[in-house]
Amino acid sequence: MIAPYRVHDPKLSDQIPPGFCARAVMTKVPRAGKVKTRLTPPLTPFEAAALNSCFLRDTTRAILNASNNGDSAGIAVYTPVGAEESYNGTLPDEFQLVAQRGDTFGDRLNFAVEDLLALGFQSVCLIDSDSPTVPPQIYEQATRLLAQSGDRIVLGPSDDGGYYLIGLKKPHREVFKQINWSTKHVSSQTRERAAGIGVEVKALPAWYDIDDGATLARLCEELFGRDSKVTGGYEAPHTRSYLAEFLRREGRARIWPNE
Repeated sequence: MIAPYRVHDPKLSDQIPPGFCARAVMTKVPRAGKVKTRLTPPLTPFEAAALNSCFLRDTTRAILNASNNGDSAGIAVYTPVGAEESYNGTLPDEFQLVAQRGDTFGDRLNFAVEDLLALGFQSVCLIDSDSPTVPPQIYEQATRLLAQSGDRIVLGPSDDGGYYLIGLKKPHREVFKQINWSTKHVSSQTRERAAGIGVEVKALPAWYDIDDGATLARLCEELFGRDSKVTGGYEAPHTRSYLAEFLRREGRARIWPNE
């Protein structure tokens, strides 16, 4: 099977229309034991990988559902190289691929920004694949902020102190250095790095990542709880369907225990 997605090489001269924003989701091929390991338990490695695929399907669809006035493109910044066909049936056909590079997480984010700007994008939004209910309107807001004149960084803070989105117009590698990744200090340290180089930060609405049992239960509450109709989040149909079947089959005890 041949992957239907165009794979960009930043070393070559790709033709990106002027003014385009790359809405780029950071992704690792969903393989059991390699993704969402903090969700095992309560999930098995195979269940965690399947849920990760659902997150990716919903996030990429929300990115495409966001209004773009023809000025953005959906990109998957992926790893490992050589596994492109693994995304068949998971990513929308409209998506394009750019390989991740770098050893540390900060390096991978920084190089993703540099590579996408080198391809000709005017701005870049790096988006995590752990927040499938982020509304499309937030991606629209990030794109609009980056389209305004003047340099800035756009940050979508997560409730755990990290961020689900960072948007840049220039390759400011400083904002990815000396960050205590996977801690509650990520967002605040990023703001400090931006202040240190004199770049303003525009904040998006806060959201949350699903990366452990507690946040998985929170996701179930958002999708199926009594107040699920008024949360304002994206409907995340693939995630909803997977978890609904899980709850029908097993009940709540393992992933959404009663308080």
